[in-house]
Amino acid sequence: MSDIFKIYRSEQYMKKILILGSTGSIGRQTLQVIDFLSEKWEVTALTANTNIDLLEKQARYYNVKFAVIKDKELAYKLKKRLRNTDIEVKTGLKSLEYVAGLSDIDLIVNAIVGAAGLKPSIAALKAGNLLGLANKESMVMGGSIINEILGKNKGKILPIDSEHNAIFQIIEDHEQKEIKKILLTASGGPFLNLSSEKLEQVTVAQALNHPNWDMGNKITIDSATMMNKGLEVIEAHWLFKQSYDKIKVVVHPQSIIHSMVEFKDNAIMAEMGVSDMRLAIQNVITYPKRYASPVKTLDLFSVGQLNFVRPDFNKFPALRLAYQAGKEGGSFPAVLNAANEVAVQKFLKKEISYLQITQLIEKVMHKHKNINEPQPSELFAVDRWSRKVAREVAECL
Repeated sequence: MSDIFKIYRSEQYMKKILILGSTGSIGRQTLQVIDFLSEKWEVTALTANTNIDLLEKQARYYNVKFAVIKDKELAYKLKKRLRNTDIEVKTGLKSLEYVAGLSDIDLIVNAIVGAAGLKPSIAALKAGNLLGLANKESMVMGGSIINEILGKNKGKILPIDSEHNAIFQIIEDHEQKEIKKILLTASGGPFLNLSSEKLEQVTVAQALNHPNWDMGNKITIDSATMMNKGLEVIEAHWLFKQSYDKIKVVVHPQSIIHSMVEFKDNAIMAEMGVSDMRLAIQNVITYPKRYASPVKTLDLFSVGQLNFVRPDFNKFPALRLAYQAGKEGGSFPAVLNAANEVAVQKFLKKEISYLQITQLIEKVMHKHKNINEPQPSELFAVDRWSRKVAREVAECL
């Protein structure tokens, strides 16, 4: 497999970790894994969007060197709260890029939600850092840019998303030409068995009630629409360098198999476990070794049976739109991602209905003229344009 994934760590010194988005679901679980492990990690920096209370607690507990919060006013408050410590408080996107680009870090976990995670990912890789990637938008928006950086032997990526981490574990010792198909599993979300007619009455509370996974609000809504799986298809394309025709979504309601790979000899290999993100997180933190984990053992006898269903592209049009954007390439995935972020926030605020999420995204995509091989500045301009147009479209739905 590509040397993008070949990382070997020395155990002769205290290893340093930096967590972008430490107050979110993945960030908190990453810290839980670190606390559980017998090997020692020094938490160098933690960042958050607006959760000043939790960031302060985390920063004090781990005695970090840097605490970064997006909002300037909150940064001022945090600085006052931490004035009796040696913790340096920073603010803004430039500060995220600064800490991500530090040269003496052993692992950077990017658990930021949304497009805001792309610039720190680029900064981390340009600095030659090892990046534990939970921010799928980095690859969705900037997959070609990130792969170009990796092609210059700068930085390494280990995927944290449970599906991509599963694929990574399966194909690690195999050549790309041996892979016949990537089988990306999806739970189907809370509305898998709901009729298309009843989707019109879906509430925010219903959409946030995921049957298997405990995640943040945005990714939970994405799971309900299956946009999350669509974004993961695009991410898989860039991470594993496989064509979209070789990446198939398989609905697997139990979420026991985290993904599968079919090889040229028609053998299918799967990675299995309980629905707990800490399994993938620990795999990245301890790679290439394995240790006891805080995750429960999978009891196959309790599971009983595993089911597999073809995805319904009519019932879940977000999946169709994601494949369309991925195959179009260029700036279309950035448009898809930005429009989706706006649509999800509008839905969470009850300003649009569940079905209008994908309607909004499709309308924005129809208005976009593709840019082939966009540069980072063009991608961020497209991101801004898409959000503006998405807000305008939402007013007319």
